[in-house]
Amino acid sequence: MAFNKDQFDSIINEFTVDGGRLHEVAADFRYDLRKGLQDPAESSLRMLKSYVGLPTGEETGEYLALDFGGTNVRVLRIRLDGHGKFEVLKKVAKPLRVEGVYDFVGEGSTAEQQFDFIAELVDEAIEGDHTTKYLLGHTFSFPSEQTNLYNAKLIIWTKEFATKGVEGKVVNDLLKEALHRQGIDNVEPTAVINDTVAVLLAAAYKQADTYIGSIYATGHNTCYFEPFADQAERPMILNLESGGFMKLAPNRFDAEFDAQSEKPGEQRLEKMVSGRYMGELFGMAIAELLGEQGKKYGFTSIDMSNTILDETPERGEVKAIVKAKTGHELETADCELVQQLASAIVVRSARLVTATYVGIIWQLAGDKKIEKQHIAIDGSVYEKMPLAKENIMRALSELLGEDAAVVDTVLENGGSGLGAAIAAAMSQK
Repeated sequence: MAFNKDQFDSIINEFTVDGGRLHEVAADFRYDLRKGLQDPAESSLRMLKSYVGLPTGEETGEYLALDFGGTNVRVLRIRLDGHGKFEVLKKVAKPLRVEGVYDFVGEGSTAEQQFDFIAELVDEAIEGDHTTKYLLGHTFSFPSEQTNLYNAKLIIWTKEFATKGVEGKVVNDLLKEALHRQGIDNVEPTAVINDTVAVLLAAAYKQADTYIGSIYATGHNTCYFEPFADQAERPMILNLESGGFMKLAPNRFDAEFDAQSEKPGEQRLEKMVSGRYMGELFGMAIAELLGEQGKKYGFTSIDMSNTILDETPERGEVKAIVKAKTGHELETADCELVQQLASAIVVRSARLVTATYVGIIWQLAGDKKIEKQHIAIDGSVYEKMPLAKENIMRALSELLGEDAAVVDTVLENGGSGLGAAIAAAMSQK
């Protein structure tokens, strides 16, 4: 079958963000930032305080880093040598659930079991040494309420976690108790940060002038260093939970997808830009082109990536992907349209994400000139998705004009561990 060209053009139009719209998104994001700084209740950005500033780069010593953001937990022993130099001396990683063997994330498991398991990993990372004093930094990537750098209380489990007795508790207290039960009193948990903050700390340790940290992967979030100029607050990194930014005009696919999602009306930006959802939007548009509206094919962002990369004259890879997912054999000409569709969704994603970065850059500059700076980004979409990086750079140029010359993006993909170690080092200030 051949696609209807008018229908196709109208779908591409839905996924196009022109220059004017791009400026609006950046300005709206800046507006939400300013509102959020006055009163977080009036903004769609969460403005969560991290209670940590930027590293000086002079941080040195041996620290432990616990990276707890999903079912795979990692503990690293890291030596910081200052000026961006560091060495991972030991790394231990284990899943919290092994089918048929043990399960510390299901409803049948308790906080005690889960944290005892983590304490065992810590013991392995310090190789049973119960005398040397270690400070431990903890990257904990679940919704938490924080009142200082140590004190993070889990609000609610996400990512299929259901372990009893953790919600409403200070996670570092649970860890401390578990370490004590195993006689590991020489390890002192001192800092909890989320993964986005960890990315910024890790990148800023290696490179001065880094004020924005972002995760652009399965999910999406950004944090930045807020100087709180003219305010009594001490300067610190604010975690925006920017995937929840709402001042966007969703197209009909976005609206339909949101209505069917687990949490309708939430995480609007994330649902339009992140790796987890791009494949779904791609599938919805293809279903419409195939006259099978509403059918779910299960396309992923990896399918989109492989679709965009196929440069063979026959578009064999695209044909194979579409056939495997939809059962339909496409002509080469239609495969080229499918490629255009995948590209349009990725380009939109990169442009919207960049507009939020620029909103922060404008906010930090105020009425002064934009200073030289790096945006640290971690994540599979930024790192691996074709068209993402170059469209971030293109959108920066479009929004910042000649000032774009002083802004660049850097990949920071070891952030969760290194950032936690740096937070532990900074906790002593």
